[in-house]
Amino acid sequence: MPLDCSLPVVHDSAEELRTALEDHGITLPSLGVDLPGFAGVYGVSLVALGNCNAATARRLAEVLRKAAAR
Repeated sequence: MPLDCSLPVVHDSAEELRTALEDHGITLPSLGVDLPGFAGVYGVSLVALGNCNAATARRLAEVLRKAAAR
């Protein structure tokens, strides 16, 4: 099944991720759509996770470890 990489789908995916992270008290300030990906020849648009500080990275790792342990 081909991926739908249209701007609305990629934007919605980024917002879903933002909401899920916020549910765990995590904010990635640079999270968004990687617009240069739309200009690429591969036809794969990306969600840019961006940068975060060390405390946010630790919190994200903690949440992921807890989820994996379930």
